[in-house]
Amino acid sequence: MINEKSKKYDLQERLVKFSARIIKSIPSLKKGYASEHLQKQLIRSSTSSALNYGEAQGAESKKDFMHKMRLCLKELRETQVNLSILEEAELVKEDRIFEEIKRECKELIAIFTASVKKMS
Repeated sequence: MINEKSKKYDLQERLVKFSARIIKSIPSLKKGYASEHLQKQLIRSSTSSALNYGEAQGAESKKDFMHKMRLCLKELRETQVNLSILEEAELVKEDRIFEEIKRECKELIAIFTASVKKMS
């Protein structure tokens, strides 16, 4: 049986791995002004979700926890849109890598959406 602390750790680890995968995938994008702009924003939003989740674990109140969880969700959605823009603008050189990242992003959004709804 998995306890609550273990679940939290697993989600944090998953967010860290997701962020790291995005950072490692940057060379799989075409070079250019638009791509560079989106790459930087992609790194910011994906890492922000992991960082905000870490902050949520030390929240000072339920309200603070909810705020940080909503921030995680917001940053994951931004990451998802950024990935779609990169794909639509044909700035992705290796589709397979980004398909896996997009799938993981979608799953994380579903987890955070369910969590936020449950707590509301």
